[in-house]
Amino acid sequence: MTSAPMTVLRSLLFIPGDSEKKLAKAAEVKADAIIIDLEDSVAAPRKDAARAMAREFLKTAPRRSKLFVRINPLESDAPKHDLAAVMPGRPDGIVFPKAAGAASVEAISKELDALEKQQGLAAGSTPILAIAAESAAGVLTVGEYAKAKPARLLGLSWGPWDLAADLGAATNRDADGAFGFTYRMAMSMTLLGAKAAGVLAIDTPHTDFKDEQGLLALCKSIRRDGWNGKLAIHPAQVDVINEGFRPSADEVAHAERVIAAFESAATGVASLDGVMLDLPHLKQARNVLALRDASK
Repeated sequence: MTSAPMTVLRSLLFIPGDSEKKLAKAAEVKADAIIIDLEDSVAAPRKDAARAMAREFLKTAPRRSKLFVRINPLESDAPKHDLAAVMPGRPDGIVFPKAAGAASVEAISKELDALEKQQGLAAGSTPILAIAAESAAGVLTVGEYAKAKPARLLGLSWGPWDLAADLGAATNRDADGAFGFTYRMAMSMTLLGAKAAGVLAIDTPHTDFKDEQGLLALCKSIRRDGWNGKLAIHPAQVDVINEGFRPSADEVAHAERVIAAFESAATGVASLDGVMLDLPHLKQARNVLALRDASK
């Protein structure tokens, strides 16, 4: 009984697209993906320089990690310029900020259709990770992705800081320092939207990059809830995130027994220790082993 391998993106590190120093050090980072940022970390006067530097980095950097590019949002023609500049470098994926439903992702996909053809790339070969809950409209449209899933959609993430700005909120935190109710709801809706669409759920960055213990505990917690990975804003966070998404020895041992039970079963169900198992148990077991293999 076989299935397509799980895409593993535990750690995705943002690198400013206009920082030659940080781009040079990116090859040393063991992130599952490097995201060359053309959006928030690049000031308007530096956009063209960042595009050129991103294209050169994509062409010359070793592909130890997947190389993604975060483009600018659809509120201007900037994403067209971003994509035209970086697609000659053949990025492994595009991060699309401030997405507001399937139609907005399809708009980026159409741009990629033409550019892939122009660059001699396979049609549909550049996936999109959409940051889908950075605005009120984005939060309210996460359910669309399951109904009309864009073919390129790889995953969904969320952004509590842009969301707070869109809401005109004083803060996104409650009196105890945790995310307030609206932001916890947005986080949960992103997870549900991603899983309903059958794509990855990637959590927002932990902004206190010196809080390694807090980050580790958070990653372990959200992995149990079903999140597949987490964005990072500092190289020091990458190893912590990867460790947080590592399954325990007990989880691995149980997953191996579940898979063995299905391999010896004659039907689509199996039995283990007196408990009936069906295909969701098998899928989860395979996911655990994929995370184990990524951690080696």
